[in-house]
Amino acid sequence: MNKNDLIFAVANDAGLSKGDATKAVDTVFAAIVDALKGGEEVKLVGFGTFSVAERAASQGRNPRTGEPMEIAASRQPKFKAGKSLKDALN
Repeated sequence: MNKNDLIFAVANDAGLSKGDATKAVDTVFAAIVDALKGGEEVKLVGFGTFSVAERAASQGRNPRTGEPMEIAASRQPKFKAGKSLKDALN
């Protein structure tokens, strides 16, 4: 399923127009991103938790030349599935 498929499913299930469903999906995604940027976790009970993990700087190697290189510190999004989601898949 891609974003367009998700929008189509939301429009059909909620009885919305495709335009309204697009706005709803985009708004949900934007709200999650804004919360993560602000350092918050997004907990959707039964579905899962979105959070941000800090990755420290590390030493790596350039795969082409083999020379050592510095990998910068970064912030990575994480998702931990909730119990209801895990149960639905098993």
